[in-house]
Amino acid sequence: MSIELIFAIALFAFSSGITPGPNNIMLMTSGVNFGIRPSLPHLSGICIGFPCMVLAIGLGLSALFHSYPILHLIIKYVGIGYLLYLAWLIANSSSKMDGKQTAKPLNFFQAAAFQWVNPKGWIMAVGAVATFTSLDQPLLDQVLLIATVFLSVAFPCAIIWLGFGVALKRLLKNQRQQKIFNISMALLLVLSIIPMIGSN
Repeated sequence: MSIELIFAIALFAFSSGITPGPNNIMLMTSGVNFGIRPSLPHLSGICIGFPCMVLAIGLGLSALFHSYPILHLIIKYVGIGYLLYLAWLIANSSSKMDGKQTAKPLNFFQAAAFQWVNPKGWIMAVGAVATFTSLDQPLLDQVLLIATVFLSVAFPCAIIWLGFGVALKRLLKNQRQQKIFNISMALLLVLSIIPMIGSN
């Protein structure tokens, strides 16, 4: 593998990992509502779960979905439904700011499992495998490289979004402002999946 290829994968991973999407919106919201330490399992679940998903897709699931497109369609719409449910939870959550807490941050396994129903995650993973693998080299080596680069890039991207949420918390002076923020993030989460509804 050339340095140029590694750099290209890293650029793809960074550009897709740093831009707004369901994972980043939820991480920022977790930072606002729960702070850094309680949100770390959520962050780790994203950063480790997504490269595992890349490995699985690269080593066989993409062929399965090609043979049975209905499976991909089912996962896609289950994911959209779950994202809408999460948006509802975010919009209706309370925090310690008003003396009660009606939600909890995702744990490691929930965040890792969420990657499988995240439409943006599927687009990123399939796109990376399709773009950065070739038939003249061992597939396992190529997919391992892609997953490793995504793992390396995921943590700094996720930390930025979590840190942004923690910084925002300092600007939210009361429960009403935090409620407005939560509703805004819920709406942004819904908006983030609209482009994916019509995609294949």
